[in-house]
Amino acid sequence: MSLHITAAFDSGNINVVDATDPNNIQLEIRKDAGSEHYQWFFFRVSGANGVPLTLRIVNAGGASYPEGWTDYHAAASIDRDYWFRVPTTYEDGELVIRDTPSADAVWYAYFAPYPVERHNNLIADIQNAPGVTLKVLGQTLEGQTMDCLVMGHGPKTIWVTARQHPGETMAEWWMEGFLERLVDPADPVARKLLRDARFHIVPNMNPDGSCRGHLRTNARGINLNREWGKSSPENSPEVHCVLAAMEETGCDLFLDVHGDEGLPYNFIAGAEGVPGWETSDQDRLDAYRGILARLSPDFQTEHGYAPDRPGGAEMTIATHYIYSRFRCLAMTLEMPFKDAANHPEPDQAWSPERCKRLGAANLDAMLEMLGRL
Repeated sequence: MSLHITAAFDSGNINVVDATDPNNIQLEIRKDAGSEHYQWFFFRVSGANGVPLTLRIVNAGGASYPEGWTDYHAAASIDRDYWFRVPTTYEDGELVIRDTPSADAVWYAYFAPYPVERHNNLIADIQNAPGVTLKVLGQTLEGQTMDCLVMGHGPKTIWVTARQHPGETMAEWWMEGFLERLVDPADPVARKLLRDARFHIVPNMNPDGSCRGHLRTNARGINLNREWGKSSPENSPEVHCVLAAMEETGCDLFLDVHGDEGLPYNFIAGAEGVPGWETSDQDRLDAYRGILARLSPDFQTEHGYAPDRPGGAEMTIATHYIYSRFRCLAMTLEMPFKDAANHPEPDQAWSPERCKRLGAANLDAMLEMLGRL
């Protein structure tokens, strides 16, 4: 047997400590460059077809969100298309993955990856739909484009962003489902939305971190979701250029799509702790949540983040800053790395396919809310 482990590819992340014994392979996750954050992993094992493997991520206990390992199961694929879950335990600070590959090469990841090439294919597909314009709002620190898809002709302005934290790949899977439905000319909800609103959609806010295999930061180790209102071309050009575009267009609804390591639920957080939060703002937030819960059994409203105390919100978070700046309905949608505990699916758990369907369901919620914006 010739066992080989590599992460030398787009969004890969792992260091091999010892791979001499298939029953005790020892690995470490690399930290984000310029940061102490780490948790995202993505690597390939070759030469182990039919061989029982025990893969130990020995530094899992020091990860950014160790509570995320509880009841977690790693994602695996033999074709990089269908991702299933494999037996995984968290023992004495180590994440232990046990699997017997059914092919010569198998890929393991924290969640199904969304590589840069798939992003490029998504941009190419959507830009060719009727009525869509692709705008490059700026460049990242490493020269990648900040892509924004613009469509619709209505008076309301809707901004949707995703993947400020690059390891939260479910956010761009969500985007794929959202965009595919929005440009479907046979979909009456999409057609009415495009008549009544203008969309500005940034599918990936952090291309550099995505390519590097980071969990949470850009190429300089900056957490972009703590840069709103203080961004700079030197540290966070990704936020800087998007916010400059938003200043030109205004905003009536803002949705920022993320993933949460610890909570096994889909939920939405609002801007409750921002100064000036009013009862009407709470009513709109609760209405959107309620509509989405009615439309999708994968979404729920019972579990989520506790609201910030009045006046206690961190104002450099996108949702908080955008609400304060534009007094619009601003929300953060979170999805799990694990499974949606209120509606579990044991083989894939929370999966790319379910992300896409939840993304598509948000169009119905947006249409119902347009008259209240």
